[in-house]
Amino acid sequence: MSDTRWLDDDEQKAWRTYIWASRLLNESLDRQLQREAGMPHAYYVILAMLSEAPGRSLTMTELARLVRSSASRLSHAVAKLEAQGWVFRRKRPGDARTTIATLTDEGFAAIAEAAPGHVEQVRRVLFDLLTPEQTRQLHDIFGAVLTNLNATDGI
Repeated sequence: MSDTRWLDDDEQKAWRTYIWASRLLNESLDRQLQREAGMPHAYYVILAMLSEAPGRSLTMTELARLVRSSASRLSHAVAKLEAQGWVFRRKRPGDARTTIATLTDEGFAAIAEAAPGHVEQVRRVLFDLLTPEQTRQLHDIFGAVLTNLNATDGI
């Protein structure tokens, strides 16, 4: 254990501040979306990624990669979205192994209705508190973290 690189006091404070802030931020976004749009934040992210895709469609593999989800967790979520009429799945023509998820018009309407409240909550709990320079720093910091995680976790 002599090789353990323990966090110093400043790193420990920064780490714990990040852990609690990120947890509370995600919980805040989830509560707002549940209350105002009747969907959890995870479903909002799935709908958002589909809404931005060409033809509002992605393979389930592409969608899982974008939303950073396991195939089984994504399949369960998309089944719930299908039951709402917001997404439908179909096999890719000529390739029965590939499933394509497509955002329906009803799903697009649901995310369009949820988006203003969601972005207002994001602003209220995060960006309204930051200066433009802090926003750039936040982007740079988490851009570096994301690049490292993508490289080390093979995402």
